[in-house]
Amino acid sequence: MSSILDLEPKQLWNFFHEITQIPRPSKHEQKMVEYIVEFGKKHKLETIVDKVGNVIIWKPATKGMENRKGVILQTHLDMVPQKNSDKKHDFEKDPIETVLDGEWVRANGTTLGADNGIGVASTLAILDSKEVVHGPIEALFTIDEETGMTGVFGLKKGLLKGDILMNLDSEDEGELYVGCAGGVDVSATKDYAEEKSPKGMAAYKIFAKGLKGGHSGVDIAMGRANSNKLMFRFLMQAESDFGIRLSEASGGDLRNAIPRESVAVLLVPEKMTKEFEKFVKDYEKIYRAEFLETEPDLKFTFEKVAVPSKVMNQRDQYRIIRAVFVCPNGVVRMSQAMKGLVETSNNLAIVRCNKGKFEAYNLCRSSVDSAKEATAWRIAAAFHLIDADVKLEGGYPGWKPNMQSPILQTMSDVYKDMFGNIPEKKAIHAGLECGLIGGVYPNLDMISFGPTIRYPHSPDEKVNITSVGKFWKFLVGTLKHIPVKS
Repeated sequence: MSSILDLEPKQLWNFFHEITQIPRPSKHEQKMVEYIVEFGKKHKLETIVDKVGNVIIWKPATKGMENRKGVILQTHLDMVPQKNSDKKHDFEKDPIETVLDGEWVRANGTTLGADNGIGVASTLAILDSKEVVHGPIEALFTIDEETGMTGVFGLKKGLLKGDILMNLDSEDEGELYVGCAGGVDVSATKDYAEEKSPKGMAAYKIFAKGLKGGHSGVDIAMGRANSNKLMFRFLMQAESDFGIRLSEASGGDLRNAIPRESVAVLLVPEKMTKEFEKFVKDYEKIYRAEFLETEPDLKFTFEKVAVPSKVMNQRDQYRIIRAVFVCPNGVVRMSQAMKGLVETSNNLAIVRCNKGKFEAYNLCRSSVDSAKEATAWRIAAAFHLIDADVKLEGGYPGWKPNMQSPILQTMSDVYKDMFGNIPEKKAIHAGLECGLIGGVYPNLDMISFGPTIRYPHSPDEKVNITSVGKFWKFLVGTLKHIPVKS
C-alpha cells in the first residue's frame, strides 16, 4: 500500500485524507467548519453552526431503530500545530503529508492531526453511510479544543437532544474512558528594565533541542525533559559560576504540548569563554545521562553570536531565572483512587524573555479540583515572589467517573462479544470536553473511546492502522446495540 486511501475501512480513511488536506490549527478552523457544513447540506441533513462556531448535524434513525436512545457523536475540529525545526510547513495554508510506516500512519515532520481527525472522519463516515444501523444521531463538532476549549465553553443549553454522548477523542483502543482531569491556565508576566551590554563580554546562543515533547496530559508521566526547565537550570548555575548576563530567552509555543526546544542569548566574560564552552558541553553530558532512556536525541549546544546591544538588568535576571527554575513541572501527584493514573501535574509550557518583557505560561491539570487549585496557587506563588502579574484563567472541570453508567455496560458487553475480552475502564489525565459538556447537559450518559494514537501534540504523532479498524467495527456495533428509550 502506498497511500492511506488504500487502507480499510475505506470510507473512514477517505474522510481522514480529505481532512488532512484542510488546514485546521486551533483558532483557525474556519475552512473545516465550511467543509462540515457543506457535507451536511450535500447529504440533506439538518445542520447548524452555533454562535461560537461549533457545527451540529442531525441524522434520523435507520428503519426500525427509531425507538433507541439518541446518541451524540462528539469530536473537535482543530489540531495541534507542531513541526520539526528543519521542516518548512505553514499550518494555516499547507496540507498534512501522511506517511505509511509499517503498522502506523504518521506525518512528514509535523503533527498528524489524528487527534482528533480520526474521530471526525469516523463521524462523517457514520453520517455518510447507508449500511450502518443506528438510532437517532447527533454529530457535535467543536472548535478550539486544544487551546482553550472555546467551543464547549460556548455551548448553550437546549441545542442537543440526545441521551448518550460518545466522545471519540481517546487514544488507546480497547479502553473505555469514564473520567478525565480538569485544568487551569496559569500565566505570569513582568516588565523588566534593560541596560547596555557591558564591555569585555562574548555572546553565545544556547540551544536545548531534540526533545520528544508530546501531550502535556497523556505523556506527562513518561519522564521526558522539558526544554524550559533544562535551560533555566543551566542559566542559574551559569549565572553563579560565570556571571552571565541574559539578553533573551524563549522556549515552547503551546500550553498543552511539552516544550521540545528552548534558546537563550547570553553574555560571558571574554576571559572565561574556554571554560564556558566546556561548561556547556559538560551540561549536555549531564542531561543526556539523566534522560538516557526518554530523550536519546537530546542536544544542548552553543554557537558564538554578535554581542547584543542590551541585556536584562541584573536584579530581575537573578529573580526571573530562579522563579522559572523552582516553578513546579511534571507529575505533582499520582491518583490514590485509580492505580497508574496521574492525579495532578503542571506543564511549564512557554517561557519568553525579550525586549523588556518576561512571560511564563503553564497548564495545570488535576482530577481533583482542590488539588488543581492548590497547585495553580503554588505556581502563582513562585512568580508572585518576583512581583509578576499572575492570572488564573480558562479553568474547566474534570469529569467524575460513573462506574454504573448504562452505556459503559452496553459497550463492555459489545466489545466482549466482538473481540473476546472485556475492555479496560479508565480515566485519563487530559482535558476531554466531556467535563464541560456534562456541566451544561448534566443528564447525559457519557463515555470516551478511540483508536491507538501515540505521541499526540508532537511531530512524532502516529495512529495504529489495525486499531482504527477495530475502533470502527466497535463504534458500528455499539450503535446497533444502543438501548431502547424508556
